[in-house]
Amino acid sequence: EIITLQVGQCGNQIGMEFWKQLCLEHGISMDGRLEDFATQGGDRKDVFFYQADDEQYIPRSLLIDLEPRVLSHVQQTLPRLFNQENIFSHPEGGGAGNNWAAGYTIGGSVQEEILEMIDREADGSESLEGFMMCHSIAGGTGSGLGSFLLERLNDHFPKKLIQTYSVFPNQSTDASDVVVQPYNSLLTLKRLTLNADAVVVLDNTALNRIATERLHVPNPSVEQINQLVSTVMAASTNTLRFPGYMNNDMIGLVSSLIPTPRLHFLMTGYTPLSFDHLGGEANPLAVRKTSVMDVMRRLLQTKNIMVSCSTRKDRGCYISILDIIQGEVDPTQVHKSLQRIRERQLCSFIPWGPASIQVALSRRSPYVTSPHRVSGLMLANHTSIRDLFARIAQQYDKLRKRDAFLDNYRKLPIFADDLSEFDESRDVLHELIEEYRASESPDYVNWGIERTPGEPDPGAFQERKAGEAAVVGQDERAAVDPCPSPARSASGARLL
Repeated sequence: EIITLQVGQCGNQIGMEFWKQLCLEHGISMDGRLEDFATQGGDRKDVFFYQADDEQYIPRSLLIDLEPRVLSHVQQTLPRLFNQENIFSHPEGGGAGNNWAAGYTIGGSVQEEILEMIDREADGSESLEGFMMCHSIAGGTGSGLGSFLLERLNDHFPKKLIQTYSVFPNQSTDASDVVVQPYNSLLTLKRLTLNADAVVVLDNTALNRIATERLHVPNPSVEQINQLVSTVMAASTNTLRFPGYMNNDMIGLVSSLIPTPRLHFLMTGYTPLSFDHLGGEANPLAVRKTSVMDVMRRLLQTKNIMVSCSTRKDRGCYISILDIIQGEVDPTQVHKSLQRIRERQLCSFIPWGPASIQVALSRRSPYVTSPHRVSGLMLANHTSIRDLFARIAQQYDKLRKRDAFLDNYRKLPIFADDLSEFDESRDVLHELIEEYRASESPDYVNWGIERTPGEPDPGAFQERKAGEAAVVGQDERAAVDPCPSPARSASGARLL
């Protein structure tokens, strides 16, 4: 089972769209009742839902916010779906005022109540695998309270997986809603780096660009952008809910994408996208034909990736790729597509690990009709994501150089004595950017190992040997077989 935490305005809005999508895919009505036609089975509803005494399906979800407005809207839209005991609104209802420090401080005062709710949900699970958090990093509640909860979850459930869907703000200063978003983003990124196991990066800048350029919607609404996010979230959990032979648990998905603990920021791509199911007219400019090759080729194009970082060969390389392909798919088509991608060299990989795309074939929900024969989601770990972090660091440095807008932070206990928390967060982000840069070089396996000259570290020697073995194995496979068989990288992750 997976427990979902929706924190702040953005987290609850994308969470609501996510649960609507899940209800549609599992044949559950918006008040939690199983529809009469949903009798085919074969899906695992228990991953995200549990059944109440009256057979109603209830999401394993906690809705957390420091002001009541968005939670009231969720309760009006889906009045009978959520467990009312799992909705937490701060009694004073003032919100965090777009201040990370305010959200973090309030988290300390309400942690007992929230942790009790989490414990109750965890105790109600037979085999809890981990947590999924939806939040944004630019405001006050999603960033501040979200950061606090990440730290507590790490202490409280050290063996459980923590995956986040983190919405990054618009990078252009004229389109940003919050003037202090560089401060909030930097402080949250420290916690995402140190306390989360996997972070799916959803970049508002790229989401707006995709809606405008790819879906030809001149002024996309918040609901439409959230619909894109919920499509990605539902597709990325599809193999858990409609299980096959592989990737049917969260650890299986994550372990093949993340080689070392820090490099866990994932970018996503989805194709073909459409707003048809929102009730709008069919888009005449939408993708008409879909084949496995078309879908896998489109997923590698920068314009379909939901992060505003270029994935061209001159801008970095892929550490790992997982394609989740849904629909009518023949496995031989997948092998042909992989071979074509390799022949055309459509993507470049790191030099120290197996250079291959992992593909998971996934069943579609029988209760949702799709206009497309094949659709695909890509989860990728790419070194150019450091450009996104570098932009946040650059914006932070501009504000910090002038000590702008820091008064409201200094009023709160965490910054009352000094601003060292900012400096520590800046150092963590700098190290993260440097590690992503270092991962492009062949000797990354030795990166960060400190040893005195002439005195080799036995641990480093073993690491280097493992890395060398992985690279040699890769070269041998490339020379012998153009379509390599499953292998294991130095990190133990299974790659196809």
